[in-house]
Amino acid sequence: MASCNYKETEAYDLVIYNAQIIDVENESVREGQSIFINDGEIVEVRKSIDKEQFIADRLIDANGKFVMPGLWDNHVHFRGGDTLVEENKDLLPLFLAYGITTVKDAGGDITPSVMEWKDQIANGDLDGPRIFSSGPKLDGDKPAWPGSIKVSDSSDIVAALDSLEELDVDYVKTYDGNLSAENYYKIIEETEKRELKVTGHMPMSADFLKAISLGLDGAEHMYYPLKACSPVADSLAELDLGYGMIEPLIDTYDPELAAEVFAKMSEENVYVTPTLYIGETLSELLDVDHQQDSLLNYIGSGIQQTYQGRIEGAKRAKASGSKMREKMEEISARMIEPMQNAGVSLLAGSDCGAFNSYVYPGES
Repeated sequence: MASCNYKETEAYDLVIYNAQIIDVENESVREGQSIFINDGEIVEVRKSIDKEQFIADRLIDANGKFVMPGLWDNHVHFRGGDTLVEENKDLLPLFLAYGITTVKDAGGDITPSVMEWKDQIANGDLDGPRIFSSGPKLDGDKPAWPGSIKVSDSSDIVAALDSLEELDVDYVKTYDGNLSAENYYKIIEETEKRELKVTGHMPMSADFLKAISLGLDGAEHMYYPLKACSPVADSLAELDLGYGMIEPLIDTYDPELAAEVFAKMSEENVYVTPTLYIGETLSELLDVDHQQDSLLNYIGSGIQQTYQGRIEGAKRAKASGSKMREKMEEISARMIEPMQNAGVSLLAGSDCGAFNSYVYPGES
């Protein structure tokens, strides 16, 4: 009997061929690539394909097109109460339209719905980005946002973290409506014991470097690293100015002290989500006409109504002569390069969602 060579034909769910792959690690473009996918996972990437050696449920000719890794938005919000649940859900396709395949939900007041979407997306029953969520934020006994968990003492912290673990959240988010520095530190210590990740806002009365020493994993926005970069921060904190200390902190920013802070952050692997885009958008809120924004057509009327709060706040700031937002944008941009050079992990995040005026999912 004559022998013959036989190679079993491999089967794939999807094959994308003739693709130009953007290789972000090597900062190059790889031409003529074929991508083989099964069960939603890339199983192989190679230069050329022989269509006789495989079968696919679906073939896509990507000639003239590019393929890149999915983007992450590391700071988004789904919120606004039960009446805005559907409008929040309608935002999910916007992320995908802009190539954002994963989002980090930074807390709100519709957690049951968000966790439901998270599961449905993971199971392929809903189109949307993969969701990592903090669930409700942890704040003081007078929370700044609805849906937050009140923390007045150490017993509240244990109960709060128990409830978050029961919700199976991905990390813990702190907020600074009136969370005390003492309770902020205790939250970090308790999350460290439980091997939970913790990030968020820091009370302006707290010490950023102390928080890092206790196990803080990240900071949302640039205010808190900024505070550590001023030699007069402790004196300002004693005056109990809250965010009223931001302008003096900016005015006393010390690049040499900043270098020490950034080195410590890098050493301890503490990341920052700078959210520069929302800062720029809010600083120009009264100078830019957003009524012709193309993406405004995709934002529900209820969410659009929440934008008014930021607009009124900008009017009050202008009337008072405050230049805090403009100055904060300038100093934040100036801090980014030395942070990166020091090895600090910088995460892209938009802060999009209800109440954050004209910061659109996906585009931002």
